[in-house]
This record gives sequence, structure tokens and C-alpha cells, in this order.
Amino acid sequence: MPLDDAPSRGLPPRPQAHNVLGGVLLPCSVAPLTGFFRDGCCNTGPADHGLHVVCVEVTAAFLAFSQATGNDLSTPRPEYGFAGLRPGDRWCLCAARWDEARRAGFAPPVLPEATHEAALQVCRREDLMSHAHDGEP
Repeated sequence: MPLDDAPSRGLPPRPQAHNVLGGVLLPCSVAPLTGFFRDGCCNTGPADHGLHVVCVEVTAAFLAFSQATGNDLSTPRPEYGFAGLRPGDRWCLCAARWDEARRAGFAPPVLPEATHEAALQVCRREDLMSHAHDGEP
């Protein structure tokens, strides 16, 4: 069940999210805490212009690719509460960034059960599934 602290902040709860397989969206990571809402899930909403919905397990090759293309995810940014990612960390990645990495041959493995169905607005289900992580979320 996705974590949702919206009620504790006086906001209405978000509707139950679904993954790219049609099931309930499972958490991606709480260590490091990920997601556009920093709720551990790849939830999205109108303010999420980057569509941070693809749950991945980052690899060294992907981190190097991302840094080389202008998005350094490995350097800590304490001013934003970001410790930097290391290979093996799970993270909610922008759908367009994942697809860009796929086309360049650097796509990290995807956890379909934790990838929001909104990813299908940008990525083909076949591409996501061909990069599915072989472990459990």
C-alpha cells in the first residue's frame, strides 16, 4: 500500500495508484526515500512535470550516462536533502530520462510493480518489460 501523508498535512488523499501491470502501485524505495512526493512510491500529480514514475535500480553505467547528459544523480546535494545515488539504489526516475537512457543503451533495470502506469504516456510497455528487474521489489 502506498504511503500517503497527505491527510496529516490537511490535503485530500491521492487516489489509489496503479502500476504498468495494472495492479496496485508498490513502493519503490524508502532508503533512499524516493518519489516526487518523497513518499517512497513513484506517485505523480499535476505538479510533477518531469513525470518521476519509473522505479529503477540504478547502475554505475546509468549514473555515468545521466551525469554526462546533465543530470548528476550521484553527487550529494545536502541543501536539498539528497545524499546522492549509488549503484543498487532504487529511485523514481523521470520517464523521459529512462527512455533516453534506453535508446542510448544505458537503461537501468525497471521494477514494473513499482512503476506508475503514467510511465506508459512516455515509454512503451514492451520496453519497460524488456528491462524488468529479475528480483523482487
